[in-house]
Amino acid sequence: MNGRGFTTTAIHQVAAEPDAHRALQFPIYAGVAYDFETAEAMADTFSGRRAAYSYSRIANPTVEAFERKITALEGGLSTVAVSSGMAAISTALLNLVTAGDNIIAASSLFGGSHSLFGNVLRPLGIEVRYVDIQDLEAVESAVDERTRALFLETISNPCTIVPDFAGISLIARKHHVVVIADSTVTTPYLFQARQFGVNIVVHSTTKYISGGATSLGGAIVDLGNFDWRVVPSLKEYHRFNEMAFIARLRREVYRELGSCLSPHDAYLQSLGLETLALRMDKVCQNAQAVAEFLETHGSVTSVNYSGLASSPFHELAKRQFNGKGGGVLSFELSDNAACFSFLNNLALIRRASNLGDNKTLALHPASTLYTGFDQDELDAFGVNTRLIRLSLGIEDTDDIIADIRQALVGYERRTD
Repeated sequence: MNGRGFTTTAIHQVAAEPDAHRALQFPIYAGVAYDFETAEAMADTFSGRRAAYSYSRIANPTVEAFERKITALEGGLSTVAVSSGMAAISTALLNLVTAGDNIIAASSLFGGSHSLFGNVLRPLGIEVRYVDIQDLEAVESAVDERTRALFLETISNPCTIVPDFAGISLIARKHHVVVIADSTVTTPYLFQARQFGVNIVVHSTTKYISGGATSLGGAIVDLGNFDWRVVPSLKEYHRFNEMAFIARLRREVYRELGSCLSPHDAYLQSLGLETLALRMDKVCQNAQAVAEFLETHGSVTSVNYSGLASSPFHELAKRQFNGKGGGVLSFELSDNAACFSFLNNLALIRRASNLGDNKTLALHPASTLYTGFDQDELDAFGVNTRLIRLSLGIEDTDDIIADIRQALVGYERRTD
């Protein structure tokens, strides 16, 4: 970040070219296509001999300004912004794997990622091998000569498992496997992925980065620390050296799949980045206070939050996440009915499936994010019907706790 602080970089990172009118906020370039002075200039641009904008599905000035901010905040090499978090995951993986290859994935993941792996990648001949990400021996045992990537979340959603990235990246380097980390829940403010051996970071920028659920988006960041010459799918791009991953992504997979970020959403998310650190500090503070409250409540059977001293991931999270536990936690009640009763009793907290909003949100993962999976699959993912997920917002802490307290009292009355 060029020696500047996080928020200073988020506010002042400049676009590739300054705005013609010196606008303080880089404007929205909403047009689709761009005029060329000559046919030769147009041909040179489309062939890659000349750097210029040709079509907004391929590149756009507003989107590029957002990408440059993300790259700077991650301390990375280059970023490709896409239309959603799921687009970031799928596009990054499809840039690396072909039929017959395999991916090692943490067993505890967001339900949409599981669905992508099982319903989309598997029919394409791409195997996904699930492992307990806490068991480093199991991780290494799953690797073979066709393993191309190791995919995991920085804090798993919704079970809040924290991987040991130093240990995992050591295994990956030994076997020349790309480490892809979904850092949606941590953002670059909490987790500087490059320092822990991650090679590719993906984000759902819809969440914390957007700044209050204003827009959909995703990002793929190459951190510039992998030798792409060992990846078969990038063979034709080895001449681009450290830019091989991004070169193929832009010229083939991203461009042809069409999952581009809209300029309007890029503008909103650039604004969101400017207050990201302030908001993350507040949601982490709220999550810590709520987790401590829940841990002492008689109706709550367990709390999953790495900020708690009782968490098995407490020291690991402190070391990896800038001393914080993040803004998402989960907890268990006695049964499915108790969870629904709790959710229905909430007055301030919203029942919604997003996370990273300025509002505190609650849901029942088993009946929402994981609907359609059978019981054996839910058991493998670590998700049960007693689990509630909370994504803490930036409201006043006392108001959040008061709403949870009254909802739990209502639940106790119903179950006496």
